[in-house]
Amino acid sequence: MRHILGIIFKSGKFTFGFTVIVIVLLFITIYPMFDKRDPLAMGGGMFERPNLKEYLARNDEGAQRSAMPEVEQDQEITDLLASFGIVAVNRDIGPIELHILGTDNFGRDMLAQLVAGTKTSLIIGLVAGSIATLIGLTIGLLAGYLGGQLDNLLSSITNIFIVIPSFVILILVAVSVNSRGFIITGIIIGLTSWPWTARSVRAQTTSLRNRDHVNLSKLSGHSMPRIIIRDILPYIASYVVMAFILQVASGILAEAMISMLGLGPRNVATLGLMMHWAGSFNALFNGNWWAFFPMVIMISLITFSLNIMNSGLDQIFNPQIRS
Repeated sequence: MRHILGIIFKSGKFTFGFTVIVIVLLFITIYPMFDKRDPLAMGGGMFERPNLKEYLARNDEGAQRSAMPEVEQDQEITDLLASFGIVAVNRDIGPIELHILGTDNFGRDMLAQLVAGTKTSLIIGLVAGSIATLIGLTIGLLAGYLGGQLDNLLSSITNIFIVIPSFVILILVAVSVNSRGFIITGIIIGLTSWPWTARSVRAQTTSLRNRDHVNLSKLSGHSMPRIIIRDILPYIASYVVMAFILQVASGILAEAMISMLGLGPRNVATLGLMMHWAGSFNALFNGNWWAFFPMVIMISLITFSLNIMNSGLDQIFNPQIRS
Protein backbone atom coordinates (compact mmCIF):
# COMPACT_ATOMS: atom_id res chain seq x y z
CA MET A 1 0.00 0.00 0.00
CA ARG A 2 2.82 2.39 0.89
CA HIS A 3 4.51 1.61 -2.43
CA ILE A 4 1.32 2.39 -4.36
CA LEU A 5 0.85 5.70 -2.52
CA GLY A 6 4.46 6.58 -3.27
CA ILE A 7 3.85 6.01 -6.98
CA ILE A 8 0.60 8.00 -6.92
CA PHE A 9 2.09 11.03 -5.19
CA LYS A 10 4.92 11.15 -7.72
CA SER A 11 2.30 12.48 -10.13
CA GLY A 12 2.39 16.27 -10.08
CA LYS A 13 -1.20 16.54 -11.24
CA PHE A 14 -2.55 14.24 -8.53
CA THR A 15 -0.47 15.93 -5.84
CA PHE A 16 -1.66 19.39 -6.88
CA GLY A 17 -5.35 18.40 -6.96
CA PHE A 18 -5.05 16.51 -3.68
CA THR A 19 -3.37 19.50 -2.00
CA VAL A 20 -6.15 21.86 -3.09
CA ILE A 21 -8.82 19.48 -1.79
CA VAL A 22 -7.00 19.17 1.55
CA ILE A 23 -6.81 22.97 1.84
CA VAL A 24 -10.55 23.26 1.17
CA LEU A 25 -11.30 20.57 3.77
CA LEU A 26 -9.09 22.30 6.35
CA PHE A 27 -10.80 25.62 5.61
CA ILE A 28 -14.35 24.32 6.11
CA THR A 29 -13.24 22.43 9.23
CA ILE A 30 -11.23 25.11 11.01
CA TYR A 31 -13.23 28.25 10.17
CA PRO A 32 -16.44 27.18 12.02
CA MET A 33 -14.33 26.78 15.19
CA PHE A 34 -13.81 30.55 15.23
CA ASP A 35 -17.04 31.77 13.65
CA LYS A 36 -19.99 30.10 15.35
CA ARG A 37 -22.68 32.15 13.64
CA ASP A 38 -25.64 30.35 12.14
CA PRO A 39 -25.00 30.55 8.36
CA LEU A 40 -28.74 31.04 7.80
CA ALA A 41 -29.13 33.77 10.43
CA MET A 42 -30.26 37.12 9.01
CA GLY A 43 -27.83 39.38 10.84
CA GLY A 44 -27.18 42.10 8.28
CA GLY A 45 -28.74 44.24 5.60
CA MET A 46 -29.65 43.19 2.09
CA PHE A 47 -26.59 42.78 -0.17
CA GLU A 48 -24.14 44.56 2.10
CA ARG A 49 -20.87 45.04 0.29
CA PRO A 50 -17.76 43.26 1.59
CA ASN A 51 -16.23 46.61 2.52
CA LEU A 52 -14.88 46.88 6.05
CA LYS A 53 -14.52 50.68 6.12
CA GLU A 54 -18.08 51.32 5.00
CA TYR A 55 -19.45 48.84 7.50
CA LEU A 56 -17.52 50.32 10.43
CA ALA A 57 -18.49 53.88 9.44
CA ARG A 58 -22.16 52.92 9.28
CA ASN A 59 -21.96 51.29 12.70
CA ASP A 60 -20.22 54.34 14.19
CA GLU A 61 -23.10 56.48 12.94
CA GLY A 62 -25.61 54.57 15.02
CA ALA A 63 -26.57 51.51 13.02
CA GLN A 64 -24.54 49.19 15.21
CA ARG A 65 -25.64 45.56 15.25
CA SER A 66 -25.13 43.25 18.18
CA ALA A 67 -22.23 40.84 18.01
CA MET A 68 -22.40 37.12 18.67
CA PRO A 69 -23.40 36.12 22.23
CA GLU A 70 -20.23 34.10 22.54
CA VAL A 71 -18.17 37.19 21.71
CA GLU A 72 -19.99 39.37 24.22
CA GLN A 73 -19.55 36.85 27.01
CA ASP A 74 -15.86 36.06 26.55
CA GLN A 75 -13.35 38.81 25.87
CA GLU A 76 -10.60 36.31 25.09
CA ILE A 77 -12.67 34.77 22.29
CA THR A 78 -13.48 38.29 21.06
CA ASP A 79 -9.79 39.13 20.82
CA LEU A 80 -9.09 35.83 19.08
CA LEU A 81 -11.85 36.41 16.54
CA ALA A 82 -10.61 39.94 16.00
CA SER A 83 -7.16 38.61 15.16
CA PHE A 84 -8.74 36.57 12.38
CA GLY A 85 -10.81 39.51 11.14
CA ILE A 86 -14.18 37.96 12.02
CA VAL A 87 -15.13 40.75 14.41
CA ALA A 88 -13.76 44.23 14.95
CA VAL A 89 -13.21 45.42 18.47
CA ASN A 90 -14.13 48.99 19.30
CA ARG A 91 -13.45 49.66 22.96
CA ASP A 92 -16.12 52.38 23.09
CA ILE A 93 -19.07 50.57 21.54
CA GLY A 94 -17.99 46.94 21.93
CA PRO A 95 -17.37 44.23 19.34
CA ILE A 96 -19.02 44.62 15.95
CA GLU A 97 -19.95 41.66 13.79
CA LEU A 98 -18.31 41.86 10.38
CA HIS A 99 -19.28 40.39 7.02
CA ILE A 100 -15.98 39.71 5.29
CA LEU A 101 -17.66 38.63 2.04
CA GLY A 102 -20.71 40.79 2.52
CA THR A 103 -24.29 39.53 2.85
CA ASP A 104 -26.86 38.03 0.51
CA ASN A 105 -30.39 39.10 -0.33
CA PHE A 106 -31.61 37.97 3.10
CA GLY A 107 -28.82 39.69 5.04
CA ARG A 108 -27.03 36.41 5.77
CA ASP A 109 -23.25 36.36 6.08
CA MET A 110 -21.77 35.11 2.81
CA LEU A 111 -18.57 33.65 4.23
CA ALA A 112 -20.41 31.59 6.86
CA GLN A 113 -22.78 30.35 4.14
CA LEU A 114 -19.90 29.57 1.79
CA VAL A 115 -18.23 27.39 4.41
CA ALA A 116 -21.46 25.59 5.31
CA GLY A 117 -22.51 25.28 1.67
CA THR A 118 -19.16 23.82 0.65
CA LYS A 119 -19.41 21.21 3.39
CA THR A 120 -22.96 20.26 2.40
CA SER A 121 -22.14 20.09 -1.31
CA LEU A 122 -19.12 17.88 -0.62
CA ILE A 123 -21.30 15.52 1.43
CA ILE A 124 -23.84 15.40 -1.40
CA GLY A 125 -21.05 14.67 -3.87
CA LEU A 126 -19.64 11.88 -1.70
CA VAL A 127 -23.06 10.27 -1.19
CA ALA A 128 -23.89 10.53 -4.89
CA GLY A 129 -20.46 9.29 -5.96
CA SER A 130 -20.54 6.33 -3.59
CA ILE A 131 -24.00 5.20 -4.72
CA ALA A 132 -23.33 5.71 -8.43
CA THR A 133 -19.99 3.90 -8.25
CA LEU A 134 -21.45 1.01 -6.26
CA ILE A 135 -24.39 0.53 -8.64
CA GLY A 136 -22.25 0.89 -11.76
CA LEU A 137 -19.59 -1.45 -10.39
CA THR A 138 -22.13 -4.14 -9.44
CA ILE A 139 -23.99 -4.04 -12.76
CA GLY A 140 -20.79 -3.86 -14.79
CA LEU A 141 -19.15 -6.79 -12.98
CA LEU A 142 -22.22 -9.03 -13.27
CA ALA A 143 -22.86 -8.19 -16.92
CA GLY A 144 -19.22 -8.55 -17.93
CA TYR A 145 -18.52 -11.77 -16.03
CA LEU A 146 -21.74 -13.72 -16.62
CA GLY A 147 -22.46 -12.61 -20.19
CA GLY A 148 -25.35 -14.19 -22.10
CA GLN A 149 -28.93 -13.10 -21.54
CA LEU A 150 -28.18 -11.36 -18.25
CA ASP A 151 -25.53 -9.28 -19.99
CA ASN A 152 -28.00 -8.34 -22.72
CA LEU A 153 -30.63 -7.38 -20.12
CA LEU A 154 -28.30 -5.28 -17.97
CA SER A 155 -26.70 -3.68 -21.03
CA SER A 156 -30.14 -2.77 -22.40
CA ILE A 157 -31.10 -1.13 -19.10
CA THR A 158 -27.80 0.75 -19.04
CA ASN A 159 -28.25 1.94 -22.63
CA ILE A 160 -31.76 3.21 -21.86
CA PHE A 161 -30.38 5.35 -19.03
CA ILE A 162 -27.57 6.57 -21.29
CA VAL A 163 -29.88 7.50 -24.17
CA ILE A 164 -32.17 9.50 -21.88
CA PRO A 165 -30.13 12.45 -20.49
CA SER A 166 -29.42 11.83 -16.82
CA PHE A 167 -30.21 15.46 -16.00
CA VAL A 168 -33.75 15.02 -17.33
CA ILE A 169 -34.21 11.90 -15.20
CA LEU A 170 -32.74 13.75 -12.24
CA ILE A 171 -35.23 16.60 -12.62
CA LEU A 172 -38.18 14.21 -12.94
CA VAL A 173 -37.17 12.26 -9.85
CA ALA A 174 -36.44 15.42 -7.84
CA VAL A 175 -39.86 16.87 -8.71
CA SER A 176 -41.65 13.68 -7.66
CA VAL A 177 -39.89 13.42 -4.28
CA ASN A 178 -41.38 15.47 -1.46
CA SER A 179 -38.39 15.26 0.86
CA ARG A 180 -35.62 17.67 -0.13
CA GLY A 181 -32.94 16.89 2.45
CA PHE A 182 -29.35 17.02 1.23
CA ILE A 183 -28.84 13.30 1.86
CA ILE A 184 -31.94 12.51 -0.21
CA THR A 185 -30.59 14.79 -2.93
CA GLY A 186 -27.29 12.90 -2.93
CA ILE A 187 -29.13 9.57 -3.16
CA ILE A 188 -31.24 10.80 -6.08
CA ILE A 189 -28.17 12.02 -7.95
CA GLY A 190 -26.39 8.73 -7.31
CA LEU A 191 -29.34 6.68 -8.56
CA THR A 192 -29.37 8.58 -11.86
CA SER A 193 -25.66 8.85 -12.67
CA TRP A 194 -24.31 5.28 -12.70
CA PRO A 195 -24.69 4.14 -16.39
CA TRP A 196 -21.29 5.27 -17.72
CA THR A 197 -19.49 3.59 -14.86
CA ALA A 198 -21.46 0.39 -15.47
CA ARG A 199 -20.62 0.38 -19.19
CA SER A 200 -16.91 0.95 -18.62
CA VAL A 201 -16.65 -1.68 -15.86
CA ARG A 202 -18.51 -4.18 -18.04
CA ALA A 203 -16.04 -3.65 -20.90
CA GLN A 204 -13.05 -4.21 -18.64
CA THR A 205 -14.61 -7.23 -16.94
CA THR A 206 -15.39 -8.82 -20.30
CA SER A 207 -11.71 -8.58 -21.24
CA LEU A 208 -10.68 -10.20 -17.94
CA ARG A 209 -13.15 -13.06 -17.58
CA ASN A 210 -11.24 -15.40 -19.90
CA ARG A 211 -7.77 -14.69 -18.54
CA ASP A 212 -5.73 -17.68 -17.40
CA HIS A 213 -5.90 -16.85 -13.70
CA VAL A 214 -9.69 -16.52 -13.88
CA ASN A 215 -10.06 -19.84 -15.74
CA LEU A 216 -7.81 -21.46 -13.16
CA SER A 217 -10.06 -20.21 -10.37
CA LYS A 218 -13.09 -21.64 -12.20
CA LEU A 219 -11.41 -25.03 -12.57
CA SER A 220 -10.52 -24.94 -8.87
CA GLY A 221 -14.23 -24.73 -8.05
CA HIS A 222 -14.16 -21.25 -6.56
CA SER A 223 -17.51 -19.47 -6.28
CA MET A 224 -18.48 -16.59 -8.54
CA PRO A 225 -18.33 -13.92 -5.78
CA ARG A 226 -14.83 -15.08 -4.82
CA ILE A 227 -13.62 -15.01 -8.42
CA ILE A 228 -15.06 -11.52 -9.00
CA ILE A 229 -13.68 -10.09 -5.76
CA ARG A 230 -10.25 -11.74 -5.76
CA ASP A 231 -9.44 -12.32 -9.43
CA ILE A 232 -11.17 -9.52 -11.33
CA LEU A 233 -11.82 -6.58 -9.01
CA PRO A 234 -8.13 -5.97 -8.09
CA TYR A 235 -7.31 -5.54 -11.80
CA ILE A 236 -9.88 -2.76 -12.20
CA ALA A 237 -9.48 -1.20 -8.74
CA SER A 238 -7.55 1.79 -10.09
CA TYR A 239 -10.31 2.49 -12.60
CA VAL A 240 -12.96 2.20 -9.87
CA VAL A 241 -11.12 4.84 -7.82
CA MET A 242 -10.94 7.15 -10.83
CA ALA A 243 -14.62 6.57 -11.58
CA PHE A 244 -15.47 7.42 -7.96
CA ILE A 245 -13.54 10.69 -8.15
CA LEU A 246 -15.36 11.68 -11.32
CA GLN A 247 -18.72 10.69 -9.83
CA VAL A 248 -18.08 12.91 -6.80
CA ALA A 249 -17.28 15.85 -9.06
CA SER A 250 -20.36 15.13 -11.18
CA GLY A 251 -22.49 14.90 -8.03
CA ILE A 252 -21.38 18.36 -6.88
CA LEU A 253 -22.15 19.84 -10.30
CA ALA A 254 -25.52 18.04 -10.46
CA GLU A 255 -26.51 19.42 -7.06
CA ALA A 256 -25.61 22.93 -8.21
CA MET A 257 -27.71 22.55 -11.37
CA ILE A 258 -30.86 21.23 -9.73
CA SER A 259 -30.55 23.67 -6.81
CA MET A 260 -30.36 26.58 -9.24
CA LEU A 261 -33.69 25.34 -10.59
CA GLY A 262 -35.15 25.29 -7.08
CA LEU A 263 -35.26 21.48 -6.90
CA GLY A 264 -32.39 20.94 -4.49
CA PRO A 265 -32.18 20.74 -0.69
CA ARG A 266 -34.16 23.14 1.44
CA ASN A 267 -33.40 24.82 4.78
CA VAL A 268 -29.68 24.12 4.43
CA ALA A 269 -26.87 26.04 2.81
CA THR A 270 -25.48 24.51 -0.39
CA LEU A 271 -23.42 26.11 -3.12
CA GLY A 272 -26.17 25.54 -5.66
CA LEU A 273 -28.91 26.99 -3.44
CA MET A 274 -26.83 30.09 -2.77
CA MET A 275 -26.49 30.63 -6.52
CA HIS A 276 -30.24 30.05 -6.88
CA TRP A 277 -31.05 32.88 -4.46
CA ALA A 278 -28.45 35.14 -6.06
CA GLY A 279 -30.03 34.53 -9.46
CA SER A 280 -33.57 34.97 -8.15
CA PHE A 281 -32.71 38.43 -6.81
CA ASN A 282 -30.63 39.44 -9.87
CA ALA A 283 -27.47 39.76 -7.81
CA LEU A 284 -25.15 39.45 -10.80
CA PHE A 285 -27.02 41.95 -12.98
CA ASN A 286 -27.23 44.46 -10.12
CA GLY A 287 -23.50 44.32 -9.52
CA ASN A 288 -23.69 42.28 -6.31
CA TRP A 289 -20.89 39.97 -7.44
CA TRP A 290 -20.04 38.77 -3.93
CA ALA A 291 -23.39 36.96 -3.73
CA PHE A 292 -22.59 34.83 -6.76
CA PHE A 293 -18.92 34.51 -7.68
CA PRO A 294 -17.57 32.93 -4.44
CA MET A 295 -19.76 29.86 -5.01
CA VAL A 296 -18.79 29.66 -8.68
CA ILE A 297 -15.12 29.86 -7.74
CA MET A 298 -15.50 27.21 -5.01
CA ILE A 299 -17.37 24.76 -7.28
CA SER A 300 -14.83 25.33 -10.06
CA LEU A 301 -11.93 24.87 -7.66
CA ILE A 302 -13.25 21.60 -6.22
CA THR A 303 -14.31 20.01 -9.50
CA PHE A 304 -11.13 21.14 -11.27
CA SER A 305 -9.00 19.64 -8.47
CA LEU A 306 -10.89 16.35 -8.60
CA ASN A 307 -10.51 16.16 -12.36
CA ILE A 308 -6.78 16.94 -12.08
CA MET A 309 -6.47 14.12 -9.53
CA ASN A 310 -8.26 11.78 -11.91
CA SER A 311 -6.00 12.84 -14.79
CA GLY A 312 -2.93 12.16 -12.67
CA LEU A 313 -4.18 8.69 -11.77
CA ASP A 314 -4.96 8.01 -15.41
CA GLN A 315 -1.38 8.86 -16.39
CA ILE A 316 -0.12 6.39 -13.77
CA PHE A 317 -2.43 3.44 -14.36
CA ASN A 318 -3.27 3.73 -18.06
CA PRO A 319 -0.57 1.81 -20.00
CA GLN A 320 -1.20 3.65 -23.26
CA ILE A 321 -0.82 7.10 -21.69
CA ARG A 322 2.10 5.95 -19.51
CA SER A 323 3.99 4.64 -22.53
